[in-house]
Amino acid sequence: MKKLFLASLLGSTIAMCTAAMAADDLKTLEAAAKAEGAVNSVGMPDDWANWKGTWEDLAKTYGLKHIDTDMSSAQEIAKFAAEKDNASADIGDVGAAFGPIAVKQGVVQPYKPTTWAQVPDWAKDKDGNWALAYTGTIAFIVNKKLLHGSEAPTKWADLKTGKYKVSIGDVSTAAQAANGVLAAALANGGDEKNLQPALLLFADIAKQGRLSMANPTIATMEKGEIEVGVVWDFNGLSYKAKMANPDDYVVLIPSDGSVISGYTTIINKYAKNPNAAKLTREYIFSDAGQINLAKGNARPIRAEHIKLPEDVKAKLLPNEQYKKVTPIKDADAWEKTSKALPQKWNEEVIVNMQ
Repeated sequence: MKKLFLASLLGSTIAMCTAAMAADDLKTLEAAAKAEGAVNSVGMPDDWANWKGTWEDLAKTYGLKHIDTDMSSAQEIAKFAAEKDNASADIGDVGAAFGPIAVKQGVVQPYKPTTWAQVPDWAKDKDGNWALAYTGTIAFIVNKKLLHGSEAPTKWADLKTGKYKVSIGDVSTAAQAANGVLAAALANGGDEKNLQPALLLFADIAKQGRLSMANPTIATMEKGEIEVGVVWDFNGLSYKAKMANPDDYVVLIPSDGSVISGYTTIINKYAKNPNAAKLTREYIFSDAGQINLAKGNARPIRAEHIKLPEDVKAKLLPNEQYKKVTPIKDADAWEKTSKALPQKWNEEVIVNMQ
């Protein structure tokens, strides 16, 4: 009994010491970040997943000034690699597939936030080089008003016979677009190694003259250039909320299948403000940071460990829409396939454009 008591006491003491050390380390990090006074990001604009809320909180709490340059995941990694010691960016936000790529290219540095244990193993790098802060599931955003009597598509199969303009975006640079192709493949019997079902679907749409080269954005949707956009669920919901006439639009997860993935911060190995970048990641994984992401319609990775305000929870799509979503099961295969996708897209889809 005494041994059990001593073991329990020792365990409690170690836990308390660990917590105290973490608190001390965090205070040291906060002080160092405040001294740097700024954090510069890429691919983390105000209107994406409510990054605005996080930048405002970091400015208010720690006095960190901030600027962002919006760019794609591939462009962010290329920028880190090209600038090296002349780094203009401290931190970026990239699609899940690009986290391992950034590690292989040696352009990132690790940092594990204090909530690290609450991040699922599938969603993080064991060394702390990357970790998904929020998930996204490929969805449709549909301008119902412009469908001219056609029913809004509720599944990928509907896109084959529709009369509307469809946009998936630039598969050569955007993680959202590449994952849109993967989602269509999964729904039609493909997988991370086989995107052929999706390429056939979009080739058919292109042959009908219905594949738009415009990116699915608020502007292109409101101009009527696109009637159905293939986007992350959080982007679709954010776009809908900002439209002049939100009721004209519907956001939904295709019922015949989709892919759930996410985005990870990457801290530039050559960052001029490395402590501010690490503190930014720390805040993003805190309860307040996770709620900020949810306010931007992104599902926080620590959703099981935090209580979302009811008004925030109500902005997300209902759980039943996610019944047929699939996470990426073979990350290595998807990395290879996604690299080959731009060429295949040009050769098998774009060639059919009318």
